[in-house]
Amino acid sequence: MKQQGVHPEDAEGTSDAASRPDGPDSPDGRGGTPDEARDEAREEVHIDEVEGDEPLLPARVHRPSDLMRLLVGVLAVIVLLGIAAFAHGTTSGLEQDINKGTGQAPDLLIKIAGLASSIAILLVPVAFAIERLIKRDGLRIADGVLAAVLAHGVTLATDLWVAKAAPDSIQEALTQPSPGDIHALTDPVHGYLAPVIAYMTAVGMSRRPRWRAVLWIVLLLDAFSMLVTGYTTPFSIILTVLIGWTVAYGTLYAVGSPNVRPTGRTLMAGLRHVGFHPVSAAREEAPDTSETGDRGRRYFVTLEDGPPLDVTVVDREQQAQGFFYRAWRNLTLRGFATRSSLQSLRQALEQEALLAYAAIAAGANAPKLIATSELGPDAVMLVYEHTGGHTLDSLADEEITDGLLRDTWDQVRALQSRRIAHRRLVGDAILVDRSGTVILTDLRVGEIAAGDLLLRMDISQLLVTLGLRVGGERAVASAVSVLGPDAVADCLPMLQPIALSRSTRATLRRLARERAQREREAVLEASRQAKEARLEAGQEAEPVSGKAEKKAVRAQARAEKRAIDEAVEEAREEDLLTQIRHEVLRIRPQAPVEPARLERVRPRTLISFIAGAIGAYFLLTQLTHIEFGPLIANAEWGWVAAAVLFSALSYVAAAMSLLGFVPERVPFLRTVAAQVAGSFVKIVAPAAVGGVALNTRFLQRSGVRPGLAVASVGASQLFGLGCHILMLLSFGYLTGTEKTPSLSPSRTVIAGLLTVAVLVLVVTSVPFLRKFVSTRVRSLFAGVVPRMLDVLQRPQKLVTGIGGMLLLTFCFVMCLDASIRAFGTDSTSISIASVAVVFLAGNALGSAAPTPGGVGAVEATLTVGLIAVGLPKEVAAPAVLLFRLLTLWLPVLPGWLAFNQLTRKGAL
Repeated sequence: MKQQGVHPEDAEGTSDAASRPDGPDSPDGRGGTPDEARDEAREEVHIDEVEGDEPLLPARVHRPSDLMRLLVGVLAVIVLLGIAAFAHGTTSGLEQDINKGTGQAPDLLIKIAGLASSIAILLVPVAFAIERLIKRDGLRIADGVLAAVLAHGVTLATDLWVAKAAPDSIQEALTQPSPGDIHALTDPVHGYLAPVIAYMTAVGMSRRPRWRAVLWIVLLLDAFSMLVTGYTTPFSIILTVLIGWTVAYGTLYAVGSPNVRPTGRTLMAGLRHVGFHPVSAAREEAPDTSETGDRGRRYFVTLEDGPPLDVTVVDREQQAQGFFYRAWRNLTLRGFATRSSLQSLRQALEQEALLAYAAIAAGANAPKLIATSELGPDAVMLVYEHTGGHTLDSLADEEITDGLLRDTWDQVRALQSRRIAHRRLVGDAILVDRSGTVILTDLRVGEIAAGDLLLRMDISQLLVTLGLRVGGERAVASAVSVLGPDAVADCLPMLQPIALSRSTRATLRRLARERAQREREAVLEASRQAKEARLEAGQEAEPVSGKAEKKAVRAQARAEKRAIDEAVEEAREEDLLTQIRHEVLRIRPQAPVEPARLERVRPRTLISFIAGAIGAYFLLTQLTHIEFGPLIANAEWGWVAAAVLFSALSYVAAAMSLLGFVPERVPFLRTVAAQVAGSFVKIVAPAAVGGVALNTRFLQRSGVRPGLAVASVGASQLFGLGCHILMLLSFGYLTGTEKTPSLSPSRTVIAGLLTVAVLVLVVTSVPFLRKFVSTRVRSLFAGVVPRMLDVLQRPQKLVTGIGGMLLLTFCFVMCLDASIRAFGTDSTSISIASVAVVFLAGNALGSAAPTPGGVGAVEATLTVGLIAVGLPKEVAAPAVLLFRLLTLWLPVLPGWLAFNQLTRKGAL
């Protein structure tokens, strides 16, 4: 194998150097021997023959690796300042040890080191800038200068913060008395060293070994001389380095790094560099999938004296694509997710080469790797023998024969016989050449010495890949004919979306949406036909009595519902994973079917943890400003107990209000537990969002079809909104008339009604607003009206639902009233109607507020409302606190327990 790299010192000039016709040592101006001149002339002829290349590349790119380094640098600075603030004894001891060790250094050595470092710290950046300018790389120098300026500004701000506002422990760790003036302190951050570090990092000096060595020598000499002479502290030096490093990567990510992606010309020059004589290169179009971004650009290259080549070029920008996805997979899945998120180009090249050789040695058909090379420090190329053909995705259905399927499984069996996992057996990685031979490509993400889990995942992935083209039955049959029934049965625990590739999961989701759309269309068609039949029957039927007419209407409704259910059953289709699972179980009924636990951290667990942390934060911020001593001493515990009772009863009422709009049978106690779990959900989401999502999910898990579950929750919300508005108007009217001899409402109620009327008129008169509101309402309550008709046929359900809503409001109003009476002896002057108005207004505002649980908005509204109706401030504030404590904060822990319990049981 030919393997030779372009010299890293001249990486940016690779393509120019490879094709430059002139040379200083050539008498004829062309350099080298006459044969070399002819070769270069031939290169000039063909150098531009690159088809399908990217002539216009973005000048700058934002690398995720720069962002990660920025975040790491910020975290390191925070940790360093934390150590300096809280580990004062450790920092003092470290400084004493360093001062003791450096104090024994000879004075001559100290002076030489200080002089050399002072000169070098200025000359090295200038020398590197000159070297880059000579090679026409001025963009890097501009980035370095910008980073240096920003780093200098950050050092000035840090110095000012340490001198004026930082804790004494941090100041002592970063400064010490100046040797020249004992009344002055040394600089916490060195104003000249941090900009130099930022400059050198931003210009990419760390990727050049010689310059990197010079840089570290200069930095170590400067740090040594400053420590010995007493002008700095160890923590100050570390902080200076971190600031320069962090600012440099922050600058690079903000403005973008110069795009050094190799073009077709660079590829042609690189091929000549490893001994080939290319004539032309054509860029191959990559398939439009979410997983091909980091596979590299592929070229078909024709040679002067040999068969054509397939060349893959991988650069840093392509390798960075999908970085955050790979990092998430590595975090959440157990130790077999994907390759390293921060893999270097050298590691990527070596891994692909190793997998290519290992696959061929195992007897599998794979592209033969014949050469590798670096195209500078930012790209590599891999040269393969040309394998013409078509991918499995591009083949027509009739071309995918049973023999082709078995040949594909033969290749996988060859890999698995040597414990090689492909890791990406999707349609575009399976190539069929002109003779019908199957070739496995894209081995770059594979793994040698793979465990059983990875090998089983490969089988499940290929089953799904083939099943998407030929169906689950043929895919399973072909696998069993080659691998045997036991090997195929062992992969069933891996047959789950999380174990499949990203593109396969996207395809399965698309197919699921199409199946759901077909089911909806079947339901709509059955409903339309049932309505037409009912209208025809109504026209032909003779007049009957009222009781008989009601029975006939109920019978027709039941018939319509039965027709819809039958249509749903007929239109229901099994998803591909279920089909494959059933086919395998038909062959091996005793095969394991329980999905394997592949996730290290489930998204639901992570969300639960984050939600709990947010809830705890809000709770602590609310409780830290309250003096509990006077509250506890002045509270009347009888009314507190009553408030607790009404708060607990509200969950029973919430369950009733939900089940009243669900004709299907749902366990009542489990519904109550779901409402308790809702007290945890609403603390991390707006009240109008969290409860709806949880109830919908609960009904779906309880056996209610998704569309009907959404309709039931929508009907409950619609009735709840209507009851809320009616009760607010009714209690507002009573509040306005209770102090007047007549039954005329107060001016406040009239003003409120007029305001609402004006808003309604404005919304209905403006076309844009009318369309916006109607669209949102229609999408929110889609399917609600048919669901309400189902409920109306069962009066006991309707009574339960409306009664639950009234009972829920009654419980909250009585809880607030009991909380008021627990802290105020004069609270009897406040009527129940006034308390109800205050609660209903606060609850409406809490539902509209974007904060979790309406935190802040509800408290302010309730407090102001109670004061407005005549309650003293000294009573209103603790009463609202107790009410919110009982209805929002204390139920969080039981809600979290109920949420996790229902989740484990599969009810959420």
